[in-house]
Amino acid sequence: MNENYELTAKAKIIEWRLDWCQFAREALGVSLDAEQEAILRSVQMNPRTSVASGTARGKDFVAAVAAMCFLYLTPKWNEKGELIANTKVALTAPTERQVKNICVPEIARLFNRAKSRGIDLPGKMTAFDIRTEHEEWFLTAFRADPHRHEAWSGFHAVNTMFVVTEASGILDDTFTAIEGNLQGNSRILIVFNPNTPIGYAARSQKGERWSKFRLNSLTAPNVVHRQSIIPGQVDYEWVKDKVVNWCSVIQASDYNETLDDFEFEGNWYRPEDNFRKKVLGKFPKVSEDNLIPEVWIELAQKRWVAYHQAYGQEGYYTDVLRLGVDVAGMGRDSTVFCYRYGNIVQQFTQTNSGGVADHMQVAGRIASILALDNHALSMIDTIGEGAGVYARIVELGYKSRAFSCKYSEAAKNEKGESLTDLTGQYTFANMRAYLFWAIRDWLNPKNGQEAMLPPGFGLTEEATEIKWRFQSNGAIIIEPKEEIKKRLGRSTDAFDALANTFYPVKMSRRVKNLGNLF
Repeated sequence: MNENYELTAKAKIIEWRLDWCQFAREALGVSLDAEQEAILRSVQMNPRTSVASGTARGKDFVAAVAAMCFLYLTPKWNEKGELIANTKVALTAPTERQVKNICVPEIARLFNRAKSRGIDLPGKMTAFDIRTEHEEWFLTAFRADPHRHEAWSGFHAVNTMFVVTEASGILDDTFTAIEGNLQGNSRILIVFNPNTPIGYAARSQKGERWSKFRLNSLTAPNVVHRQSIIPGQVDYEWVKDKVVNWCSVIQASDYNETLDDFEFEGNWYRPEDNFRKKVLGKFPKVSEDNLIPEVWIELAQKRWVAYHQAYGQEGYYTDVLRLGVDVAGMGRDSTVFCYRYGNIVQQFTQTNSGGVADHMQVAGRIASILALDNHALSMIDTIGEGAGVYARIVELGYKSRAFSCKYSEAAKNEKGESLTDLTGQYTFANMRAYLFWAIRDWLNPKNGQEAMLPPGFGLTEEATEIKWRFQSNGAIIIEPKEEIKKRLGRSTDAFDALANTFYPVKMSRRVKNLGNLF
């Protein structure tokens, strides 16, 4: 081989390693739209990427491109040509048919397209694999068998990637097995149609660990330009038909962002669940027993961002600080603090205890906050570990500004009257139910509270997992914490800290309405 050619090839590989989108264009010969390129860049830079998508929006195609980029751009050799950083890529789906008809054909087309362009990628394409001359450098595809978790045990490598298509159809246990292999330079990319709002795939769209994307068929290039820009992607006529058959025409004055109303060709529409899932790439409307719809959290976070853009990062708070504290218990490492001023949660913070009780340290931090702000109030969870913290705060002389939140106590005010929701219609089984519902009333856009929440801290994931029901006497009760933890994989610490701030204490001042900012 010509020496100049070798140098040129090495330089080109360095370029491709820096820019996977360039590798996709030049080596694989593919044209990605702007949103697909953003997904590919995310996979290049981030360990976890989640993509919820409408129909025929190219999610499986971009997943295959990402897999090929990882396979060929991450392994490394020494000067002797020895493989010193191996790479393994696994593609999976819920059924054998999906593996055979979706995963493998996309990979094969990319592999053969590169060859037709004069790019001789290492390895041989077989029925379900790309196998190279190195046993520790390969791509393979197989069904995610829920009864064979040992299938994932052989995927330890310097560079490891897992691509999961139709991810909403795979059990949480399988993802737990995959998670056990996410070490070193690892990636997981999951792509799916959002058919259900529960499960690992759904949580990935809420969790803070993930880089999240949503591919909306309304914004697909073929739909926007009303012609075939990217062959194989969803087309204009299909989307137009679904707008007519899966949406209701509404007046512009009836527009409601929380219902995902949208404009199309000069008319306003309200989507049914089929349209949400198949076109918008959004989850179906939250079930009636879910406490908080995700869109309410999103709206509150948008208000928070807009408010702090207007007033600066320090903000402008005119109401009394209500400090909600969820104290770490046995087996938990963090105590969570929620700082709420009227309709604005300024921030959540946490203190790490390393699993060792640190009651005096937590009490000291609360006392210092109360000392600096003579109007501040603290609401402390006193079930279990928090009782000692509350007792210490009282000892320090802050009894008038410290409140014990016992979730098991009756939902009654200081006069012994039953606490109700904003409408006065609903009563509650206990204080926990009242406090959780108070957050629901606060976030509900129709109540005009202009609630603001800082993005992040896992609150979306926690809030949207909580379920409620009516008891036989008509009182509202929240499901047990243990049931939430089974689905979520952890306790609702941030949500609990926020709930504590709604403990019924009479306030002296209110925040002015800030709706004109939005």
